[in-house]
Amino acid sequence: MRQLTSLTARRLRTLILLAAVALPAPAAAAGEKPGRRDELVGVVDRVKASVVNIHSERTVASDAADPFRPSPVQPQRVNGMGTGIVLDPRGYVVTNYHVVDDVQSLRVHLADGTRCPARVVAADKESDLAVIKIDPPRPLPVAALGTANDLMLAETVIAIGNAYGYEHTVTVGTVSAMKRDVTLNKEVAYKSLIQTQTPINPGNSGGPLFNKLGEVVGVNVAIRAGAQNIAFAIPVDSMIAKAADMLSVRKRLGLRHGLAVADHGTRDADDTPLRRWVSVERVEPGSPAAEAGLKTGDVLEKVGDVDVRTSIDLERALFERPVKGVPVRVKRSADAVDLTLALQPVASASAAPSSSPAAEVVWRRVGVRVQPVAADSVTGIDRQLRGGLTVLDVATGGPAAKAGLQRGDVLIGLHQWESIDLTNVMFVLNHKDLATFSPFKVYFAREGRVRETTLTAAD
Repeated sequence: MRQLTSLTARRLRTLILLAAVALPAPAAAAGEKPGRRDELVGVVDRVKASVVNIHSERTVASDAADPFRPSPVQPQRVNGMGTGIVLDPRGYVVTNYHVVDDVQSLRVHLADGTRCPARVVAADKESDLAVIKIDPPRPLPVAALGTANDLMLAETVIAIGNAYGYEHTVTVGTVSAMKRDVTLNKEVAYKSLIQTQTPINPGNSGGPLFNKLGEVVGVNVAIRAGAQNIAFAIPVDSMIAKAADMLSVRKRLGLRHGLAVADHGTRDADDTPLRRWVSVERVEPGSPAAEAGLKTGDVLEKVGDVDVRTSIDLERALFERPVKGVPVRVKRSADAVDLTLALQPVASASAAPSSSPAAEVVWRRVGVRVQPVAADSVTGIDRQLRGGLTVLDVATGGPAAKAGLQRGDVLIGLHQWESIDLTNVMFVLNHKDLATFSPFKVYFAREGRVRETTLTAAD
């Protein structure tokens, strides 16, 4: 038998392809749908609006100066990209910390093409998660949060993300492994990640990994460089716990409710949606929750106008709410119980009351009213920090206002000393050598990063 020449082979392949094109498509059985619009298409249609595309700009230093250049090279502006998951209709979005770290500007593009500026409201470097806020023109659909606890090997998963800036790119793959510990370098390591075979690219970071029910099961975070479709995602259960912590009114507003809660979820069958609920694990004695009548074992059903399914819902329900008089509905045994929760400032044994002489001196000389916060409010930024002072108010035209301090900032250091309570501030203001180091440096946390400014105290 003679071997076909390459030309003959090409002609034969062409004929085969043409013949395939010429063949009529098989007819669908009576009453049977063609089958193009399968469940994956339906899932993407349902969930795509709860995914946002993130675009950023950051300034990077140029290489060492070129001796042959007549003038020094200016720092360069570099564009970045990432993805986010909508947590609240008002525009709170979770993404990766590394997507927003050290950026000068953030923009979010919605699925319908709407563009919104964004700002970082909370960040945690250790977990590589952050929450940003946009002000959308209309309420956004919120992603359904599933669980990674019942993921199956080879289960189909879907990623939607801003891959290389190609917005809302959809890729499909399978779960390859669970509970992978991954070390990227000496500074970055992750614990208990989901490994997937889903094609993931730069720009997917912070975006969702969905199951076939349209539930978020993970947050895409990293890939294995040089590998064939080895990607990793943070389990959604870890994200829920960390996002609730970052968004807590205790950390953001210096207020407390006094509840320790637990997230739960169950399915009636593998292919049924996850039923999530939140139970009260502990009520702090003397706290607002205790005064409201909440008890261990209560199931939170509604806080304000938000149906509570996860611990994130509890915290976001308290956003932009009056401190006093937030309605709460719980299920206790088989009964529905309606209560009213009044938030209170976080108390501290070392804190001087706001009306104390020290507080008035700080208000007069620095122009701030502050409230101590717990160490866990700032350890996500730097593990060595032991606490700080949340800025509750800033005097118009005062030294703090001139230094650029804002409500919500957390003071963590003055000159070379930490600022955990008012006695630390008074120590600096009364220091015998104040004149030699005034204006003094002020170190504060804002949007998940430590910043610094200088301040000259009034006499």
